[in-house]
Amino acid sequence: MTKARNISDLLDATGDVKSTALDNVPPSDNASSLTTGTLPVARLADGSITNAKLDNDAKVVKSASAPSSPSEGDLWYDTGNEVLKVYQQTFSGFVKVSAEVAVLSSITGTIYNGLASNLTLNGTGFLTSNLVVSFTPSGGSASTVTVTPTNDTTAAVAVPSAIYNLSASTVISIQVTNADNSTSSSIDKTINALPSGGTTSSSGGDRIHTFTSSGTFTVPSGLTLSNVEYLVLAGGAGGGAEHGTNGAGAGGGGGLRSSRTGSNSGGGASAESKQTISAGSYTVTVGAGGAGVTSGGAANGTPGSNSVFNGITSNGGGYGSGDASLSTNNGGSGGCGGGGNSSGNGAGGSGTSGQGYAGGAGNNSSSHGGGGGGGAGSAGTNAGSGARGSSHGGDGGNGVSNDISGSSVIYSGGGGGASWNSNPGGYGGGAGGAGGSQSTVGGNGTVNRGGGGGAGKDTNSYPGSGSGSSGIVIIRYSL
Repeated sequence: MTKARNISDLLDATGDVKSTALDNVPPSDNASSLTTGTLPVARLADGSITNAKLDNDAKVVKSASAPSSPSEGDLWYDTGNEVLKVYQQTFSGFVKVSAEVAVLSSITGTIYNGLASNLTLNGTGFLTSNLVVSFTPSGGSASTVTVTPTNDTTAAVAVPSAIYNLSASTVISIQVTNADNSTSSSIDKTINALPSGGTTSSSGGDRIHTFTSSGTFTVPSGLTLSNVEYLVLAGGAGGGAEHGTNGAGAGGGGGLRSSRTGSNSGGGASAESKQTISAGSYTVTVGAGGAGVTSGGAANGTPGSNSVFNGITSNGGGYGSGDASLSTNNGGSGGCGGGGNSSGNGAGGSGTSGQGYAGGAGNNSSSHGGGGGGGAGSAGTNAGSGARGSSHGGDGGNGVSNDISGSSVIYSGGGGGASWNSNPGGYGGGAGGAGGSQSTVGGNGTVNRGGGGGAGKDTNSYPGSGSGSSGIVIIRYSL
């Protein structure tokens, strides 16, 4: 019980209440009077403040074991593992609260010198967006690309041009940084050299090598090409030149073999099997066209030359017959057969199975024209039976369309047979030269399309015959 004081103890000499008069006066024990001041922590009992008194129920429990009866969003610092966790109702448990660690475990795909390509990245912690892929060449500066991952473990990325245009054998260090700014360890990729040879181009995602003259196709070490498509086309033959009232036969087109999907080989054959080509150097031979008759009177044309690639040989076109003094008036055999001359109704030469058709026969009884040269797509017509009519040389056989180069091109048509008078000669097949007459020279085949040369008249009095055109070799593949 507090001792009572005298009134004089509370007043000063002037009668005013002393400033110390209320010292040691006990405070009220009414809880409603606690509106100011600071409450000592010791006055708070452990666990006495409920969730309702905390902002958004936020609290952190520090313990080695998970709190009992947690609610969505409760935080728990796991002292045993030193990890902050949050309770998620979806998983009915606590999950770690931390930055997702990016891990790059493997890379599928190849970086080629001078060629755009894509890589597939595999790992974990890629998250769902803004994955930064860094490409750092040895001794150089990094190039970065930001991609949206396919999922948390896979992402596709296009190799930057600044990287694939570097020299072959350059080592590129690749790493990823996810949206939580976690950066993975790196994986090295080496820039590979591309196959070389001929003139290179691309179409439909494929690489194409076109050889218009002989050369070498090289596949670099460590690379094997699968499902390689090819067109191997030989040179067309020259047309023959005949004298007097005789008509010469035209040159046959070059033999054509191809494995291009959707295109045929010559002679009505289907596309051949595609090849698998391992690392190494491969000789490519492109056959020249056979010469026509430009001097020396009546003569046969010159056969076309073979084209060869990796065990595939296409035969040169058969010559057009033009010299009646020879033991035969028949056209020459070849990839596609040459036309016969009109002397003795010479027969057309035979084509090679799977490469081309026969040439047409000459006719000495009415048209006096020479037979058309055989093409890869059809036989040459007999003299007098072509599109020009009965008084003309035979038409050249059709060529074959092939789109291995990226566009459809007609190859290996036969040349047109010659007329004995001033009538125009037979039509040339696709890529083959038209037939000549007493006033017109036989036409040449189209360059690098294996066409046969048109026949003509002998060069003592008349303009001569056309030359066959050179062949071509085209190689197509995907990487």
